[in-house]
Amino acid sequence: MKGIFLTICATIILALAMQSCRKEEKEVRLVKVETITVGSDASAPTADFPGRVKASEEVNMAFKVSGTLARVYVDEGDKVRKGQIIAELDPTDYRTQLAATEAEYYKIKSEAERVIALYNDSVATAGDYDKARYGLQQISAKYKYAKDQLADTKIYAPFSGTVKKRFYDPASVLGAGMPIVSIITDNSLEIEINIPASTYVNRGNFTSFTTSFDFLEAKTIDLKLISISPAANANQLYTVRLAVPNGLSNRLSPGMNAMVRLSQADVAVSSTIEIPSSAIFENEGNSFVWLFNADNGSIRRQQIEVERLDTKGNAVIKSGIKAGDEIVTSGVHKLSDGQTVERLAPISKTNVGGLL
Repeated sequence: MKGIFLTICATIILALAMQSCRKEEKEVRLVKVETITVGSDASAPTADFPGRVKASEEVNMAFKVSGTLARVYVDEGDKVRKGQIIAELDPTDYRTQLAATEAEYYKIKSEAERVIALYNDSVATAGDYDKARYGLQQISAKYKYAKDQLADTKIYAPFSGTVKKRFYDPASVLGAGMPIVSIITDNSLEIEINIPASTYVNRGNFTSFTTSFDFLEAKTIDLKLISISPAANANQLYTVRLAVPNGLSNRLSPGMNAMVRLSQADVAVSSTIEIPSSAIFENEGNSFVWLFNADNGSIRRQQIEVERLDTKGNAVIKSGIKAGDEIVTSGVHKLSDGQTVERLAPISKTNVGGLL
């Protein structure tokens, strides 16, 4: 009797132990998954972009005519005032051309005036009159062109500023349009940044631009938007021009680097939502995600409609999920509907790699 009792006790203990092991094994075998909350990263109210200080006006001075450079009156770093002479070509050839054209002009002019006077007295024919009139117009234009070419052997500063660079020295033979010096303004500076298309599309929500410089004691500087380029450059970036307050122009210099903070109004989450493409799986030609239920740890299959993939590799969702839904983003092809899973805790920003 005693042996039977001991056998029964042993059997019960073994059964309880096996049940406990199966429970522990079941708990251990819970699949761990990563999740995100849809729409939690839908807006980015601020973003920082590198930029550079530049003059609001910069021109490369060049002659409209070709010739030999006779003299350059300025050098790099020189201050110039509006209307000041910058450089001149050797005018000898143009003076000779003007003298010849001037002599021809006065000759034709006197002949034309004589024919016109005879026509007014009804002595000359209408044909002679027209010939004289048109000939005078032609030589007048030629005479003006010769005078303009002589005048174009000198160039003058279009505004007050500083000579940024000098390209040629006297005795150089130049073609029309070749730059001689580069001039920038002194009293008006701006900062130029480049933004990606993902930021450009929200340009209507831009609220402010600020920057700071170490030598200005970390003072925050408000910048004024001048313009945003309507077309992307070769790097698929859009250029934004920002005006610097006039009071800082004497402390900043073109070429300085700057970091600009762009602030924008919160972007309302629309019916079109962006999620990682790793959260999507296909079944019979349809797209699905796993919705995670935080109350009991279960997942449910949810059909979605994918509109497109963006340049960051995310999927833009047209319908099926909404902001606030929690979805699984890892191992989606190994899960089943109604399965209980364990959600991985988010990585701490202060414990990268989980070392602490």
